[in-house]
Amino acid sequence: MQQKITIQNKRGENLIGVFHDTGSAKIVVLCHGFQSSKENNTMVNLATDLENEGISAFRFDFSGNGESEGSFQYGNYSSEAEDLRAVIEYFTGVNRSTVAVLGHSKGGNVVLLYASKYHDISAVVNVSGRYDLKRGIKERLGEFFLEKLKKDGYIDVQTRTGVYYKVTEESMTERLNTNMHEACLSIDEKCRVLTVHGSADEIIPVEDALEFAKIIPNHKLEIVEGADHRYSSHQDELASIVLPFIKECLQYVDDLSK
Repeated sequence: MQQKITIQNKRGENLIGVFHDTGSAKIVVLCHGFQSSKENNTMVNLATDLENEGISAFRFDFSGNGESEGSFQYGNYSSEAEDLRAVIEYFTGVNRSTVAVLGHSKGGNVVLLYASKYHDISAVVNVSGRYDLKRGIKERLGEFFLEKLKKDGYIDVQTRTGVYYKVTEESMTERLNTNMHEACLSIDEKCRVLTVHGSADEIIPVEDALEFAKIIPNHKLEIVEGADHRYSSHQDELASIVLPFIKECLQYVDDLSK
């Protein structure tokens, strides 16, 4: 059964999500990437696959994305981790326990940051997250983005799909100061982390996945041969890696509680 749920974050904004409810008390929360939404193919497919396995899943829009309230912000990693916190606390309040969080692309960074700050999650799935947040900016904003930000205080960006957004100096500083290396060292070693990355990822290089593997204590790495950043023709392979990992983690949690 799928139902829309509204959850308020600590800034008073309504976050909209879709709950794939199988009746199970343990749930998996799915987080979309940059300028994406809960309707992204990967989010919908994984939530449906989990539901088909009897596992409840919740996919939602971060503030300023999709149907959720708020204005879109570039960077915003810590705010999105707090949006995720609001979601997890909501489900705790209705007697559902979030066992795993999964994020794609920027969402992969958000779930790792969440696990580094809050030690209440048994498993994290980082799908194609970026290790070095200083990289990938000039490809989107041009070589002299820092000079332009200093001069004007902002950069207006138009995407290939015609969407406009503003990058402020403050939001850029937040991104550049978000240190994934440092954050990953703070993840509890009891928390199991799976990183999945496509070997043909054209947006975030597969090397980033190898860096995560070096520093996260309880870590498993899976490279999907030939997959691009969106897993355009590799959705089934992605599911075949993610589902067994999550089922294993759920089983482990069940065994602990016996």
